[in-house]
Amino acid sequence: MYNNSNAYNIYETNNVTTASLKKLLIMLYDGVIRFCRLAEVAIREKNIEKKNEYLKRAQDILAELAASLNFEAGETAERLAALYAFMTRELVEANIRMDEEKVQEVRGFLEELREAWVAIS
Repeated sequence: MYNNSNAYNIYETNNVTTASLKKLLIMLYDGVIRFCRLAEVAIREKNIEKKNEYLKRAQDILAELAASLNFEAGETAERLAALYAFMTRELVEANIRMDEEKVQEVRGFLEELREAWVAIS
């Protein structure tokens, strides 16, 4: 018998395994944006452990986004790689300094990128 948590996990797994590349990309953006928001709350609450966890997870997703770039496609991939590297550095700095504004700035960039991908999907 499946419980609700198990059913949700199966649903999410099916969602990911059947998604188009653009939809997967948008899902990654959704995840990194969510972790940035959670980190902002953790910083406000001075919860160092949670802040670190959420920012690390956001950095992991940025690394995945960078790894997925197709540099044969041209200049856009290079610009995105530089932007992802910048955002990762900003999140590391935010983690060290408990700087909510840096996280908000990165989240703003990510939200704009997400909207651009939604528009071209």
